[in-house]
Amino acid sequence: MIRILSFGWFIFIGLQQIFTMHFLTILISSAILFTACDNAGTNEKTPAEEQPAVKENPRSNLNEEGTAKLMKLVNDYYNLKNAFIASDATKASDAAVNVQVSADSLEHFIKDTTHILYTYTKEIKTKAGEIVTGKADVEKQRIPFEKVSDAVYTLIKEANLKNAGVYRQYCPMAFDDKGAYWLSNEEKIQNPYFGKKMLTCGEVTDTLK
Repeated sequence: MIRILSFGWFIFIGLQQIFTMHFLTILISSAILFTACDNAGTNEKTPAEEQPAVKENPRSNLNEEGTAKLMKLVNDYYNLKNAFIASDATKASDAAVNVQVSADSLEHFIKDTTHILYTYTKEIKTKAGEIVTGKADVEKQRIPFEKVSDAVYTLIKEANLKNAGVYRQYCPMAFDDKGAYWLSNEEKIQNPYFGKKMLTCGEVTDTLK
């Protein structure tokens, strides 16, 4: 009888050890799996992180120097546009001088008087000059500003300017409902023909990206 009990106890102890070892094996395996999954989630990268978007530089039918001069003209035009948004005749006059200088620089780069772009640089210089001379009256300045806007737009279209983010915008109520266009470097509407009176009047009609 004692031998039977001893043998039974031995079996019980053995089974308990086997169960304990099996339980520990499952516990360790689960911990390893959990850690691996957790690390995988932590190290996972979004597509944007793996391949960050690289913004390309502006380019055109002109070479690098010519494109830089073209962009200088476009940026000076934006300053002119912003002066009209603020309805500031003096700032508009000063900005128009810079537009003239930039247009002249691009014109000298082109050199060829028969080049299609040369026609528009001439127009820009002439109409910007009218803005300069009309610095006492912002409403009168806005008249040649429309012509400058149209000439700059046609110029960059002919030059096939890319990666510059240019928005052409339109207000149907400008100049007694005749309508007029302007250019912006953002999609948001800020009307240079009315300023604060009707700042958000207008729509995007073309995007040159």
